Amino acid sequence: MDSRPFFFKKFGLFHHRSTMKIGTDAIILGRWVEVSENDDVLDIGTGCGLLPLMLAQKGIKSADAVEIDDESCEEAAQNFANSAWNSRLSAINDDVKDYAAKCSKKYDLIVSNPPFYFGDNIPEKAKKSLARHTNTLSYKDLLQSVKKMLKPDGRFALVLPAIESKAFLKEAENQGFFLKIEMKIVPIEGKEPNRINMQLVVNQVDKVEIETFVLRNQDHSFTKDYKDFLKDYYLD
Repeated sequence: MDSRPFFFKKFGLFHHRSTMKIGTDAIILGRWVEVSENDDVLDIGTGCGLLPLMLAQKGIKSADAVEIDDESCEEAAQNFANSAWNSRLSAINDDVKDYAAKCSKKYDLIVSNPPFYFGDNIPEKAKKSLARHTNTLSYKDLLQSVKKMLKPDGRFALVLPAIESKAFLKEAENQGFFLKIEMKIVPIEGKEPNRINMQLVVNQVDKVEIETFVLRNQDHSFTKDYKDFLKDYYLD
């Protein structure tokens, strides 16, 4: 197993112990989400802690990172401690449903690149790490937990596969959320979107902002938009 850290321009992090490795989905979500210097942020299912570190680089007040898997949470805590923003970042080893039930803090922004699994689509390694828990996190569980911890004017941002996003948005509407911004992520020019970034709020939205983002050209090289979008993070 390769245990070397993954380096970005302003931080590095280990991810070999986490149930979810560093991937394009999380990186694009972290870059896409807008933040302010006064934001208190919660990351649900932080894995190795990538999203809080990306948002800390942008400038936020603080970030709490909830992670159900013991080893992933330990790795996130290590990565936070090694960063320039260690005083602003905190890793919490807990089930988000339990955390939401006892949390008195309200957040300006809640983010998630779900390293939990919906339904029965659970990889073997994740099954082992979740074996002591009675069930996985459903759309309803996630949204209800978010709603308990989100400020009235707060935002909830996440990324999901395009197919799953449709069912998720239906449940979000049932739970009193409104889609505000959507990024349709196209893997290769000419293909259909396979991932969707979503920002939801609990106040009525007049018009949904929709954008499309293409990762690769037809020859599989990265697009100029992709390179420009991530230039503040990637070393190359």
